[in-house]
Amino acid sequence: MRIEYHRTLIADRVRNAALYKALQRVIVPGKSVVADVGAGTGLLGLMAAKLGAKDVYLFEAGEVAGVAGQMLKANKARNCHLIPCHSTEFADKLQADVIVSETLGNYAFEENIIDTLNDARARFLKPGGIVIPQSVEQFVAPVISDRIHRELTVWDGAGFDIDFAAARTMSLNNVYVRALKPADLFEAGKSAKSWDRVDLTKPAKSSRKGEAAWTMKAEARIYGFAVWWEVSLIDGVTLSTAPGAPATHWEQLYFPLMAPIEAKAGDSVTISLRSRSSEAAGTHLGWTAVHSARGGKVIARHAHDLDKGWIP
Repeated sequence: MRIEYHRTLIADRVRNAALYKALQRVIVPGKSVVADVGAGTGLLGLMAAKLGAKDVYLFEAGEVAGVAGQMLKANKARNCHLIPCHSTEFADKLQADVIVSETLGNYAFEENIIDTLNDARARFLKPGGIVIPQSVEQFVAPVISDRIHRELTVWDGAGFDIDFAAARTMSLNNVYVRALKPADLFEAGKSAKSWDRVDLTKPAKSSRKGEAAWTMKAEARIYGFAVWWEVSLIDGVTLSTAPGAPATHWEQLYFPLMAPIEAKAGDSVTISLRSRSSEAAGTHLGWTAVHSARGGKVIARHAHDLDKGWIP
């Protein structure tokens, strides 16, 4: 059981304050029935109980459910009901006014929040009920700092007259969780583009794809791309993992390139991103960057696939 991971969630005051604010806005004391999907140690369920929820149902399939059970007892949360299974496995009837699920990763959908909420919303939510979060939007920006690129291409200077090209290629077909600053990004991140948006209040596909493009106003050397997300918990209450946003336990993702793009003023740079996420198969990511000259002639094309970054 990864209790250390759950400690980082409890320590994330930005996350917890935003979720508490969202629950506070929607819970009607003495009336609201709340389903906490992916409850972990039970923090959100206990928040809901303390805000006056009539009943709280906490779904947790991991071993941490044992910790949640002890916490519910210690906090005398008699209106909290722990269900130690994945919510998709629960066959009984449940009518919730509010469904809350903080099952977001550094890559937003790596914990399968889309499929989980598709099921929970269809089977558990009362007509007119509320889902938290309500939407996820993903952003991307070119990275012009060579800091992470140098780290990932250390193979080039390994020495001993040994060719490490195969290992280098594998390294650059991976996605990395890294803390990036606005200064690491093209135009300090001000030209970041939205490449995907999911409305979690209605059925959505767990396979995602999107594209973003930039016309360069000046020369730039691009080493990779940074990806982050912004979540609307409810109207007016958001969480963001953007560089420069209040720090959370989440960080940004770095999508490398095999070689830097040497872009000139007037050139265009396009990135296409795609993902597939499921409980059974995990998360698969792919990204393709195209560098074109003014007029459209392709100068370079970089195709990457996370599956190529794994040792079989």
